[in-house]
Amino acid sequence: MTNERKIFLKNFIWNIMGTGLNSFNSLFFLIIVTRINGINDAGIFSIAYSTALILYTIGLYSGRLCQVTDIENKVKDKDYIVNRIITCILMIIIAIIFVVIKQYSPYKMGVFVLLCVYKATEAFSEILYGIMQKSDLLYRSGQSLTIKSLGGLLIFFIIDYVTHNLIFACSAIIVLNIITILIFDCIMVCKKLIDFNTNVNMTNVWHIFKTEFFVFANSFAGIYVLNAPKYAIDSYLTEDIQAIFGYIMMPATVITLFTQFVFMPYLNQMRQMYEQKQIKALEGIAFKIKMAVLAFGIFATVAAFVIGPEVLSLIYGEELRPYRMNLTIILASYIMYGISYVNLVLLTTTRDTFVQFVVYAITMVVAFIGSNLLVQNLQINGATISCAVTLGVQFVLYTIVTKVIFRRIERSLS
Repeated sequence: MTNERKIFLKNFIWNIMGTGLNSFNSLFFLIIVTRINGINDAGIFSIAYSTALILYTIGLYSGRLCQVTDIENKVKDKDYIVNRIITCILMIIIAIIFVVIKQYSPYKMGVFVLLCVYKATEAFSEILYGIMQKSDLLYRSGQSLTIKSLGGLLIFFIIDYVTHNLIFACSAIIVLNIITILIFDCIMVCKKLIDFNTNVNMTNVWHIFKTEFFVFANSFAGIYVLNAPKYAIDSYLTEDIQAIFGYIMMPATVITLFTQFVFMPYLNQMRQMYEQKQIKALEGIAFKIKMAVLAFGIFATVAAFVIGPEVLSLIYGEELRPYRMNLTIILASYIMYGISYVNLVLLTTTRDTFVQFVVYAITMVVAFIGSNLLVQNLQINGATISCAVTLGVQFVLYTIVTKVIFRRIERSLS
């Protein structure tokens, strides 16, 4: 086995482990909260975590994808870091304004803001992970995520079990993340990778805000689209229903996770293919990933229909068999979302971000109107239908746009 192959496998394995554990943390957190605190707190945690994920896109702003696929490398690591500090601070400020406007109870406010701070620490870590990945040290980010995920679950469980209070439990995982960032991410890894002789270029810092705005807008819209039914439930239904919808939505993240697993190790290679104008090869990788997502998604959907409610009932201790079709429809919808995500990465690599903004603007309107009307009239069934319709519209639009743009690129090269 060549050294290059060994590095790829090392990066791939650790990335799967770290990303997988991190992505499943929300599932395990929700299980812990349901079992220890009850379904009412589970509903609060579910909508608070979803809100933190939406605001997380502000913290990420352009995200690791743009950082790693930056061909020209004009923006230096220190510029990215300063930009990320600004976006994380902004993220927390917006979270505070949001809970004040919503006039939640002090307890619910505290959970919302703390989970947002927790995701802000993750957003800051992502800029460091981008530095690691560009140096072909993706495995280091996987190791970091593994430490934070396993340690976070353990400390969250212990503190919540002892106190039965989400404020204390959320505070504990924030402290753990900060310690890991300082010791592992910064001192042990990135200290050796960052050129400290260069000064921060504030022009570059603001350049990131300007040039990557549509990437941010697309990410923000994308997360909102996925969570629009939860906000409709928050407006019209109860915390109990919020928790139940969170339970049946959670397995869908497996498809999203699978897509990210397959994609992340190929980002450097895809960037090089586009730089070298190997468009057919780039499309070939994307097609294989789409077929893998489709196959895995069909398997996951069938499994969800056959045993999903029984397994979820056992995990959460709530009767979920009446929601078998809801679960199945949501899983099937996320197959379309997974394929749309592949197209998103392709169009981000080619820096076609404005057209994605148009796609998401249309999808957001569909999600907002559809979720509110359907949840009001059909309750949790309406939330399920809204999810399917929204992701279906997004899938159709992304498929059309991606085909048109890549045909245009091919004609320009011929």
